[in-house]
Amino acid sequence: RRNIVTSCRAVVLPRFGGPEVLQLRDGVAVPELKRNEVLVRARAVSVNPLDCRMRGGYGRSLFEPLLPVILGRDVSGEVAAAGSSVSSLHVGQEVFGALHPTALRGTYTDHVVLSEDQLTLKPESISHVEASAIPFAALTAWRALRSRARIKQGQHILIIGGGGAVGFSAIQLAVAVGCHVSATCSAESIDRILKAGAEQAVDFTVEDYESSIKGYFDAVLDTIGVLETEKISINLLKRGGCYMTLQGEAASFSDRYGLAAGLATSAAVLLKRQIQYRLSHGIEYFWTYMRTDSEGLEEIRRLSGEGKLRIPIEKTFPITNVSEAHKAKDKRTICGKVVLEID
Repeated sequence: RRNIVTSCRAVVLPRFGGPEVLQLRDGVAVPELKRNEVLVRARAVSVNPLDCRMRGGYGRSLFEPLLPVILGRDVSGEVAAAGSSVSSLHVGQEVFGALHPTALRGTYTDHVVLSEDQLTLKPESISHVEASAIPFAALTAWRALRSRARIKQGQHILIIGGGGAVGFSAIQLAVAVGCHVSATCSAESIDRILKAGAEQAVDFTVEDYESSIKGYFDAVLDTIGVLETEKISINLLKRGGCYMTLQGEAASFSDRYGLAAGLATSAAVLLKRQIQYRLSHGIEYFWTYMRTDSEGLEEIRRLSGEGKLRIPIEKTFPITNVSEAHKAKDKRTICGKVVLEID
């Protein structure tokens, strides 16, 4: 059905640049709902590293011709209206969810449009602020570990960068499956990672930390994705294991060579590396990205409700201070998750 809300407040990105380019505007149009879409009155949205990178020009080959765009991927709020074919959600229910990385109309707005399969009911045991920090990071981790590596109980999993939102989500998802989990992280994250169920947490700032990581692994999720971490990860995998990095090069190649040529180049580079590592190490090699997954989102909802999946919130800002939130993330003065609250 058509929602009576036709305009809203939204943080708009009119051009690429620093945090100062973000503009909070009134009267931004709310699109008419498609049959499978839901309008959410947002109460909290989180700031992801992807948002800051996009603001600075990452993905410009896709987004520059379409400026201005609205950033943001996570949201928690209440259903304000639903399309005619939506059956699982109803007006007034509290929900949370996440958009695909390439969505043009993001969540930095008080009324967000998502498809039905991008949302699930928010557990009553967590707040909107807590819920908004979870879905994009957790679905990214789910995509890697469950959809790509198909992890199983008893396997040994290594998370490179376990202190970040995706890495910390991955630890909790793997522990919930019954895996033995090791992680690299900064010193301040070690206690938190061990409390989340990891059996080993190694400070990556320690010289020669590779020798401190014990064992060989069935799967590695590398959230850092530089040459050093890739080399270490590959050498710590068992034959038949799976290496996955979040730092795929499709967007960077597209920004450099144009969308069509960039995607073709990135596909060729990925195939070359897959063949190389399959022959040299007997492992599978993947670039992994977040994808909408209703099964994964339902499992994330269940684990969050049971207290088995949490992402710590370091600081909240009102959405009117979105530039300050981005400045804090850019300067890395805040190491954990930042959330924008919407009144």
